[in-house]
Amino acid sequence: MKLTLFYDGMCPLCQKEMKHLVKYNTQGNLSFVDIMEPGFSEQYPELDWDALNNRIHGQTDQGDIITGLDVTYLAWKLVGKGWVYAPTRWPVIRWFADKFYNIFAKNRYTISYYLTGQRRCERCVLKH
Repeated sequence: MKLTLFYDGMCPLCQKEMKHLVKYNTQGNLSFVDIMEPGFSEQYPELDWDALNNRIHGQTDQGDIITGLDVTYLAWKLVGKGWVYAPTRWPVIRWFADKFYNIFAKNRYTISYYLTGQRRCERCVLKH
């Protein structure tokens, strides 16, 4: 299975996670698309940019769209480290994890600043 990740390249914490995924993506199962890149909406007119900006999205090679921690778990699973996020998909924990993720996604710039000391990037660049 292959997965395309649609991520916010202006979010310092999101950027750090993508850099880690790039490092472990030795099998080439992941593709990375920064939704903040100029021309994104023209390149992907079928996708709702506002929805993508509200939470991480992924598209499988079968064309299925997944969101939130389902994307994060699958991405890490595809690079051989699914155990890191597996507990977030367990019953009961899943409900709480998804609620927490929704809060994080809405406040990611503020949370990123507190955790990394970096404000919203004007143009973070992911090397892949």
